[in-house]
Amino acid sequence: MARMNVRDMWKAKLEGKSVPCGAASMSLQKPPFKGQVMGVDPSLRGTGLALIEFTPGQQPVMLRCRTVKVPPKFSMPHALAEIHRAIQSFLDDFPVKHVALEQTIYVQNFQTAQILGAARGSAITAVALRELPVFEYAPLRVKQAVVGAGRASKEQMAKTVMGLLGHGRALAFDEADAAGVALCHAFTWRDEAKS
Repeated sequence: MARMNVRDMWKAKLEGKSVPCGAASMSLQKPPFKGQVMGVDPSLRGTGLALIEFTPGQQPVMLRCRTVKVPPKFSMPHALAEIHRAIQSFLDDFPVKHVALEQTIYVQNFQTAQILGAARGSAITAVALRELPVFEYAPLRVKQAVVGAGRASKEQMAKTVMGLLGHGRALAFDEADAAGVALCHAFTWRDEAKS
């Protein structure tokens, strides 16, 4: 039998298929995630949002995705309000179980870090007001969990996400990144209460 990479093992696990003996590590022994996860890739001018439903034994299903685009002519407070409203809309329309955000990458420019922090704060506030759990994942961890390589390109990420979801149309990079964060959460989350 051909050797399976981590992404293929997770895909098989989510679809309820068997994983070769000896290939499954302890982390694969957990029950598959069940429920809806909203992934968020925060950015002031282009926040990616993706809502994915996970059902054990079935392929994950994209329920909704969107890029919150705010042109530069609008002020920062206006952009933050748009992010907040977009997330509230997702939470109003679906029974979201968890929200997963991509962590801020290292940036050398203090002003850029401050702007990204404000966008993240707007997203987290919208979720916190609903008293939903928020989970954060480093971009490297997301790429490793979804693509199997921490240095994967945005194109590789988008292609892999679309393959895992069986998604017909091409996703914008921000939407693919948000979906990747949601997939990473479902693939790696472990309910400590049941351990």
